[in-house]
Amino acid sequence: MNRRHFLQRNTAVLNAPATAAATAPTPPGPPETVSRYANTKLPTTLARTTSTLTPYTGTWGYAQAAHLLRRTLFGPTRTEILTAAGSTLTATLNTLLTVPTTAPDPPVNVSTTDTSVALGTTWTAQVFDQNFEGVRRASLRDWWLGLQLGQGTSLLEKMTLFWHNHFVIEFSTINDARMGYEYVRLLRQHALGNFKQLTKDVTVTPAMLRFLNGNQSIVGAPNENYGRELLELFTVGKGPLIAAGNYTNYTEADVQAAAKVLTGWRDQAAPVGSYYTASRHDVTTKVFSSAFGNASIAPNGSTEYQDLINLIFQQVETARAIVRKLYRFFVYYLIDTQVETDIIRPLATLLISNNFEIAPVLRTLFSSEHFFDVLNVGCLIKSPLDFTVGLMRQMEVVFPTAATNQVVQYGMWDYLNGLTSLQQQYLGDPPNVAGWAAYYQTPQYHELWINAVTLPRRNQVTDLFISTGYTRSSVNIRIDVLALTQSFPAATAADCNLLIAEYVRLMVPISLTANQITFLKNTLLPGLPDFEWTVEWQQYLAAPTNTAKKAAVTTKLQAMLRALMGLAEYHLS
Repeated sequence: MNRRHFLQRNTAVLNAPATAAATAPTPPGPPETVSRYANTKLPTTLARTTSTLTPYTGTWGYAQAAHLLRRTLFGPTRTEILTAAGSTLTATLNTLLTVPTTAPDPPVNVSTTDTSVALGTTWTAQVFDQNFEGVRRASLRDWWLGLQLGQGTSLLEKMTLFWHNHFVIEFSTINDARMGYEYVRLLRQHALGNFKQLTKDVTVTPAMLRFLNGNQSIVGAPNENYGRELLELFTVGKGPLIAAGNYTNYTEADVQAAAKVLTGWRDQAAPVGSYYTASRHDVTTKVFSSAFGNASIAPNGSTEYQDLINLIFQQVETARAIVRKLYRFFVYYLIDTQVETDIIRPLATLLISNNFEIAPVLRTLFSSEHFFDVLNVGCLIKSPLDFTVGLMRQMEVVFPTAATNQVVQYGMWDYLNGLTSLQQQYLGDPPNVAGWAAYYQTPQYHELWINAVTLPRRNQVTDLFISTGYTRSSVNIRIDVLALTQSFPAATAADCNLLIAEYVRLMVPISLTANQITFLKNTLLPGLPDFEWTVEWQQYLAAPTNTAKKAAVTTKLQAMLRALMGLAEYHLS
């Protein structure tokens, strides 16, 4: 597999008529035509793995730990990788899959605009006020990104994002940050828990009722939006089309029956919640198609929606559909016949046998030969959140704390949210109910993260934080290349070859070529012999306050990091 393929020209596509270019689903920001060099069909000639879920028994060291943590965290730090490498795969998975015992404090007000509460106090229990909605929504979004930055060695935050992309709502559409907070809290609560229970809870959470119009669904006029997405996107999936409007896994009549089951629920603004009104509920018996064994759901009041979900989860394709989505999120976008047979279906069986608990499935996948197969390493393009949050974490950028300056802390997080939005992934506002296209849009999938708009913006982000950084209220955040280099072993920091190798293995998931390493060395030491770095580094250590000596090593390190981050491989995970 050529992992650099996403930045190379595809000759067949290049020579195709220009009219053959496809148009991508519209992301946040201006619409864009998919590159003529992008996939026009799923690859069939690339070498693919034939490994299975057999437990991995190979070498466990830095490279394997880095691969696992790159996929399960937003940018693992060097310390996190070394800690995992010095432990075992089982112990590392135990840490990743451990659910924190305490929930984080809720988001707080950091704007003088919101006069409902004092600065530093949560607004989540206040009454709704449109005048404050904008700053509360920003607070929520920033708080969420702050949790990703402070994730530690836990899969919780990455899985919360997974569920956000699965059970999609849009903060801007629901227009109530308090409901948005309850939605995020629910996703985090169940992130490593039970898929079926999460589906039941999210069905009647106020944000979802508002986003997909469940709050308008009444007897005689059931709204089909949530029932349709519940079947098509959230659970069983379509399957092949068998007739107009009818699919293998459900029919149009099933959507209508599901909509009737879901009538009677409304969102509540004070206090934030949802409630059931019997007079708004369709009390007829709902009959489903042969796709569901011609099952029927009898009237069951406020718990009838749970009967619907129980019925859906009796279908084996529900388990397979979510496993495919997990696979594309954590491993690779291409699911061929071998992967379907040896990976997807056994994991789906495991999910069912564990009553839809997600953790056993993740543990089996992440401890398998398949996950650590060399062809599954470094083959995904980082999402904007992986790229941006990962940059901050991996380069150990220091942020102000709540104790020192909470307003500025949230402001820094807000700035990062702005950067990911420019890269076409805005936390809290996926472009549509299907989520971000790069996670589902065939045949491009993750190629959609890289285009003529987003690639320059990624380079601008790395260039900025390598150099001046971002300043707000006289507080600056940037990559401190000297501090990071000094955290390496002394012998590594003083040897240009070992230094470059250490940065490469931290930041890049696959081996670079000899020419690329030479390029990095020439950037660090333009036209100079290797020993020159050792001399200059030792001179700096001997006189760290000497401006000239400090600048000499700083500019060289910054240039080398800029070159490394400019490589295509840096965008891979």
